[in-house]
Amino acid sequence: MTEQNKQPQEQQEINKPNEYSPMVFTGHLKIHDPETKEVLLDKRNAIHYENMSEALAKSFANRGTGTAYQMVFGNGGTTVDTTGVITYLTPNAKGSNASLYNQTYAKVVDDQSAANLDATRNKLEVRHTAGTTYSDILITCLLDYGEPSGQDAFDTSTTMSGDYVFDELGIKSFESSVDSSLNKLLTHVIFHPVQKSLNRLIQIDYTIRIQSLTSFNEPANTTGIGSTSSTTTGTTTTTVVSSGGYY
Repeated sequence: MTEQNKQPQEQQEINKPNEYSPMVFTGHLKIHDPETKEVLLDKRNAIHYENMSEALAKSFANRGTGTAYQMVFGNGGTTVDTTGVITYLTPNAKGSNASLYNQTYAKVVDDQSAANLDATRNKLEVRHTAGTTYSDILITCLLDYGEPSGQDAFDTSTTMSGDYVFDELGIKSFESSVDSSLNKLLTHVIFHPVQKSLNRLIQIDYTIRIQSLTSFNEPANTTGIGSTSSTTTGTTTTTVVSSGGYY
């Protein structure tokens, strides 16, 4: 094929729409007492990108699964030695079967689910501002005075190993109404131990931001078919994923 014959084909490649726009997820967690206004925790979290991508695909394809469903709590994320020094474990953000280190409680936060017994205080909200390239999902969960069942009367525990002395928390997607163990971990955050007891309310405001990074558009192919550098694209994608792992 002559150079003259190749030009229309190359021009056709160059004129193809450039739709490469990486998506990044970030998350922010605030735990507070809504009555006393005491803030117990304010930090960012780890994103499980494999499970999150699958959840988005299922939700977008209207498969009835993949939606944000549960907030799960555990007490296996830290160790505290006799001097009070806290050692934090690494959040579980790899492997499709990832879970909390030791889950001790779970609450449905999907306000569209019949399993949610208080959808006004445990709910999902989608927030978007016109003209921006991101949308937020605000997940609100309230642990009332009487929950969980079996908690201590006062928040004066001297041991950090109680079932409701929480040091890890996550969001799980809905996969099965029969076996909740099949629900997949989407986010995981580990923090200093926080005790839930009968004398306090605890509210968790968990924001997950989904953002399109339009400034990371794939460079146009201006040097001929197949000459765009895959190394550049791969590096950019890796950088995006790394920057969005923790919020």
